[in-house]
Amino acid sequence: MHKVGFIIYPDFQLVCLSASSVFEVADRVLGAQHYEVSIRSETGGPVKGTAAVSVLSTPLGDDPFDSVIVCGGAASPEASEALVDYLRGAMHTSRRIASICTGAFILAQAGLLANRRATTHWMVACELGRRYPDIHVEADRIFVQDGQMWTSAGMSAGIDLALAMVEDDHGLDVAQSVARQFVLYHRRAGGQSQHSALLDLAPKSDRIQNALTYARSHLKNPLSLDELADAANLSSRQFSRAFREETGQTPAKAVERLRVEAARQMLEQGRHTVETIAYETGFADRERMRRAFLRTLGQPPQTVRRNAG
Repeated sequence: MHKVGFIIYPDFQLVCLSASSVFEVADRVLGAQHYEVSIRSETGGPVKGTAAVSVLSTPLGDDPFDSVIVCGGAASPEASEALVDYLRGAMHTSRRIASICTGAFILAQAGLLANRRATTHWMVACELGRRYPDIHVEADRIFVQDGQMWTSAGMSAGIDLALAMVEDDHGLDVAQSVARQFVLYHRRAGGQSQHSALLDLAPKSDRIQNALTYARSHLKNPLSLDELADAANLSSRQFSRAFREETGQTPAKAVERLRVEAARQMLEQGRHTVETIAYETGFADRERMRRAFLRTLGQPPQTVRRNAG
């Protein structure tokens, strides 16, 4: 029996618990009970979420779980000392530790995401990176698995995370059958974009915004640091420092994300060859584009095109 524990706390997001239904439906598809799901909190009893709903929970206790899933809550929730200690202990007893939405902040507070790749809701991804610079935040991912640790984006992305866990346990066919019962036409891959790259970068000054707008309109160009600095009317050193402070990324990484986003849109439209898309978006050749897709989306261009089809 695979035991799954959903961790809640005051002002948790009720929608995160919808992921628990994935394991229930998986048992129905498999024709036997393979998952045992429980809802846990620090002290047990009713816990009030952000909605006008309280959920009955069981105390954390000492019994181990195969999968521990921390629900999201406020913009950047703070964990109690007891919850932090519990999660640190779970590192040694659980096969998987996961978070949905802003639950990543709690895993980060416990030190479980240090030097790992992770994601969270796009609206707070930059804050997660600023508060915990040792985390490799991948703000444009639906979910990320890095070894034992799993993290997902906000709201409905928790369902995609749970479906990926079912696939990990029982294979793709079972996960697809569960997705169909959720009236999902397919399970979203972890690398699927949450939102626009420009929206995530959200520069505070007009100069950095002008540079990003210029880059997006001139993806065929080399877009060197000097070229972008000229577009911002800054020296290269000033531009590099200001860009990192305002976006949390290097100019080169931001340009790669803009290119990947433009290429992904062209792939999904299906009107151009991969070679043409690579040229039009500034990658020069399909191999460079493939490597950038793997770094940014976790999947190659061919997979993006196939999923869109």
